[in-house]
Amino acid sequence: MTLTKSRMVLLSIICSSFIFTSFIAPAYAANSVYIEDMTWMEVRDRLQAGTRTAIIPTGGTEQNGPHMAIGKHNVIARYTAGEIAKRLGNALVAPVIAYVPEGRISPPEGHMQFLGTMSVSPETFEALLTDAASSLKQHGFKLICFIGEHGGNQEMQAKVARELSEKWQSEGVTVLQVGDYYGNNGQELWTQTLGIKVPDPLAHAGFMDTSELMAIDALGVHSDLRGKHSERDYQATGAMGDSSHAGANYGRRLLSLKIEAAVEQIRTAVSRAQ
Repeated sequence: MTLTKSRMVLLSIICSSFIFTSFIAPAYAANSVYIEDMTWMEVRDRLQAGTRTAIIPTGGTEQNGPHMAIGKHNVIARYTAGEIAKRLGNALVAPVIAYVPEGRISPPEGHMQFLGTMSVSPETFEALLTDAASSLKQHGFKLICFIGEHGGNQEMQAKVARELSEKWQSEGVTVLQVGDYYGNNGQELWTQTLGIKVPDPLAHAGFMDTSELMAIDALGVHSDLRGKHSERDYQATGAMGDSSHAGANYGRRLLSLKIEAAVEQIRTAVSRAQ
């Protein structure tokens, strides 16, 4: 009986030591760049190891025609932000901001005319950006990057980035609007080399949009419902582009161009700051 009790006590001590050690030095698989996938201790360890760049991706929740999921922007933004962080090598990705201005809510305008769209005011969006960036600054990040999937968000992101950079300059914190990701990525020029007769490859829910989502999440696209749309049938379909020629192979290259443009802009900003 005494021996059994001794063994039980010894086992209890071993288990307690294991649990205590686990809290001090967690042996988790810390390969993710997504903060929401990590424990707080893993984030702590990355910061202690020198990671000082954080990416805040913004997406959008809006209609994308009869063939494509409403969360298209969010899926793409999360994927590309992750790839950008991996290529930078010293960056983490904050959760995607999925609530962005999509038009007046009531009476509805813009994308809000379509069921499922979620919108916020420009003031709310700018406040979200500010608070998200402030949270990352509080934790110790020194370069905070905005990357936006939605065209209407670019100017607001640039405005907040400028204001916060000026405000935090004395603390050595910079907020960067990575505008090249969306507006200077070479996608349109590359598409012109394909020889595909698409009137406007950039059009909403058209060739580019659909190809990109097909490359990441094929289940988010109903291929049998892809087709040619324009402003004439926009109110009925929620799409303006021609998605009939879209393909995952095209999407992979289109995504790569955005990622490369963003990485180059961020690296340039880092070099100038040194």
